[in-house]
Amino acid sequence: QVHLVESGGGLVQAGGSLRLSCAASGSIFSMNAMRWYRQAPGKERELVAGISSLGNTYYAGSVKGRFTISRNKAKNTLLLQMNSLKPEDTAIYYCAAMRDGDVDSWGRGTQVTVSS
Repeated sequence: QVHLVESGGGLVQAGGSLRLSCAASGSIFSMNAMRWYRQAPGKERELVAGISSLGNTYYAGSVKGRFTISRNKAKNTLLLQMNSLKPEDTAIYYCAAMRDGDVDSWGRGTQVTVSS
Protein backbone atom coordinates (compact mmCIF):
# COMPACT_ATOMS: atom_id res chain seq x y z
CA GLN A 1 0.00 0.00 0.00
CA VAL A 2 1.14 3.55 -0.75
CA HIS A 3 1.45 6.01 2.15
CA LEU A 4 0.35 9.51 1.14
CA VAL A 5 0.91 12.91 2.78
CA GLU A 6 -0.58 16.09 1.33
CA SER A 7 0.77 19.61 1.81
CA GLY A 8 0.44 23.08 0.32
CA GLY A 9 -3.05 24.03 1.40
CA GLY A 10 -3.87 27.38 2.94
CA LEU A 11 -5.90 30.55 2.73
CA VAL A 12 -5.92 32.49 -0.54
CA GLN A 13 -8.03 35.23 -2.05
CA ALA A 14 -10.29 34.56 -5.01
CA GLY A 15 -8.30 34.65 -8.21
CA GLY A 16 -5.15 33.45 -6.49
CA SER A 17 -3.17 30.25 -6.87
CA LEU A 18 -1.99 27.37 -4.74
CA ARG A 19 0.04 24.28 -5.47
CA LEU A 20 -0.74 21.11 -3.57
CA SER A 21 1.78 18.33 -3.18
CA CYS A 22 1.30 14.71 -2.23
CA ALA A 23 4.37 12.79 -1.11
CA ALA A 24 4.13 9.06 -1.62
CA SER A 25 6.11 6.28 -0.01
CA GLY A 26 5.86 2.52 -0.03
CA SER A 27 4.62 0.18 -2.71
CA ILE A 28 5.28 1.17 -6.32
CA PHE A 29 4.08 4.75 -6.80
CA SER A 30 5.10 4.87 -10.45
CA MET A 31 2.65 2.09 -11.32
CA ASN A 32 -0.37 3.65 -9.63
CA ALA A 33 -2.90 5.88 -11.24
CA MET A 34 -3.37 8.83 -8.90
CA ARG A 35 -6.23 11.21 -8.17
CA TRP A 36 -7.07 14.36 -6.27
CA TYR A 37 -10.44 14.52 -4.53
CA ARG A 38 -12.00 17.26 -2.43
CA GLN A 39 -14.73 17.49 0.15
CA ALA A 40 -16.47 20.73 1.04
CA PRO A 41 -18.42 21.12 4.30
CA GLY A 42 -21.75 19.34 4.09
CA LYS A 43 -20.97 17.83 0.70
CA GLU A 44 -19.81 14.47 -0.55
CA ARG A 45 -16.23 13.88 -1.60
CA GLU A 46 -15.80 14.54 -5.30
CA LEU A 47 -13.19 13.75 -7.91
CA VAL A 48 -11.13 16.77 -8.96
CA ALA A 49 -8.47 15.36 -11.27
CA GLY A 50 -6.66 12.16 -12.13
CA ILE A 51 -3.51 10.99 -13.86
CA SER A 52 -2.73 7.53 -15.17
CA SER A 53 0.57 5.71 -14.77
CA LEU A 54 1.27 6.74 -18.38
CA GLY A 55 0.56 10.40 -17.69
CA ASN A 56 -2.91 10.74 -19.19
CA THR A 57 -4.92 13.34 -17.29
CA TYR A 58 -8.60 14.13 -16.75
CA TYR A 59 -10.48 16.79 -14.80
CA ALA A 60 -13.82 17.59 -13.33
CA GLY A 61 -15.67 20.12 -15.43
CA SER A 62 -15.66 22.64 -12.60
CA VAL A 63 -11.84 22.85 -12.54
CA LYS A 64 -10.91 22.16 -16.15
CA GLY A 65 -8.72 24.93 -17.50
CA ARG A 66 -7.82 26.16 -14.01
CA PHE A 67 -6.20 23.14 -12.33
CA THR A 68 -3.31 21.01 -13.58
CA ILE A 69 -2.40 17.60 -12.21
CA SER A 70 1.10 16.22 -12.66
CA ARG A 71 3.44 13.69 -11.11
CA ASN A 72 7.16 13.46 -10.55
CA LYS A 73 7.95 9.76 -10.49
CA ALA A 74 11.58 10.35 -9.56
CA LYS A 75 10.47 12.23 -6.43
CA ASN A 76 7.36 10.11 -5.78
CA THR A 77 5.28 13.27 -5.74
CA LEU A 78 1.83 14.12 -7.07
CA LEU A 79 1.06 17.79 -7.69
CA LEU A 80 -2.04 19.88 -8.23
CA GLN A 81 -1.53 23.40 -9.52
CA MET A 82 -4.65 25.44 -8.84
CA ASN A 83 -5.09 28.79 -10.56
CA SER A 84 -7.94 31.30 -10.68
CA LEU A 85 -9.30 29.94 -7.43
CA LYS A 86 -12.91 30.55 -6.52
CA PRO A 87 -14.67 30.49 -3.12
CA GLU A 88 -16.45 27.32 -4.24
CA ASP A 89 -13.06 25.59 -4.45
CA THR A 90 -12.91 25.75 -0.64
CA ALA A 91 -12.59 22.18 0.62
CA ILE A 92 -10.29 19.61 2.09
CA TYR A 93 -8.21 18.17 -0.73
CA TYR A 94 -7.13 14.53 -0.64
CA CYS A 95 -4.78 12.59 -2.84
CA ALA A 96 -5.53 8.96 -3.59
CA ALA A 97 -3.60 6.06 -5.07
CA MET A 98 -5.64 3.85 -7.36
CA ARG A 99 -5.46 0.11 -7.92
CA ASP A 100 -7.66 -1.72 -10.41
CA GLY A 101 -10.00 1.23 -10.62
CA ASP A 102 -10.57 1.59 -6.88
CA VAL A 103 -8.95 3.82 -4.31
CA ASP A 104 -6.21 1.82 -2.60
CA SER A 105 -4.83 4.53 -0.30
CA TRP A 106 -5.97 7.94 0.94
CA GLY A 107 -3.96 10.79 2.33
CA ARG A 108 -5.23 12.70 5.36
CA GLY A 109 -6.02 15.81 3.37
CA THR A 110 -5.02 19.46 3.27
CA GLN A 111 -7.38 22.39 3.78
CA VAL A 112 -7.85 24.94 0.99
CA THR A 113 -9.83 28.07 1.81
CA VAL A 114 -10.60 30.68 -0.84
CA SER A 115 -11.93 34.00 0.41
CA SER A 116 -14.13 36.23 -1.70
